[in-house]
Amino acid sequence: NTCYNALDLQIERGRGKQRALVYDSPVTSTVRTFTYNELRDLVATCAGAIVRLGVEKGDRVIIYMPMVPEAVVAMLACARIGAVHSVVFGGFAAHELAKRIDDATPKLVMSASCGIEVNRLIPYKPILDAAIDAASHKPAHCLILQRPQIAADLVPGRDVEWNAAL
Repeated sequence: NTCYNALDLQIERGRGKQRALVYDSPVTSTVRTFTYNELRDLVATCAGAIVRLGVEKGDRVIIYMPMVPEAVVAMLACARIGAVHSVVFGGFAAHELAKRIDDATPKLVMSASCGIEVNRLIPYKPILDAAIDAASHKPAHCLILQRPQIAADLVPGRDVEWNAAL
């Protein structure tokens, strides 16, 4: 399993307290560091959250997120439970995202409220909502990372806030 090889095996080899992931964003002036132990625990928690949302081994998940640590956590959490993930470049237009939703028929979409570029904010959630409206396939749930720069409006019954779910 990719997640086992990336995290658990490293911990078994005595690297648990070493840095596994360093997020350094010059755009937001944010630096976050995760040890192998911390990242494994966060991935396991995320995997549990997506299982509670009904994702099982073999199910498909779309990850429509900016380059944040939670995107790595989402990918590894899918691998941990045996779900297939498809990463869609954050900021893709609704029409293109809808095509990918119809192609993958995901049970879950993992996304964020926005992406941040040097000169602008990109509200992801309205793009995601428009894509789901346009798509023939409707995912059962969307797990949304609320970023402080833009708060997304959540669709009751479908959308779940990342921190609350974890």
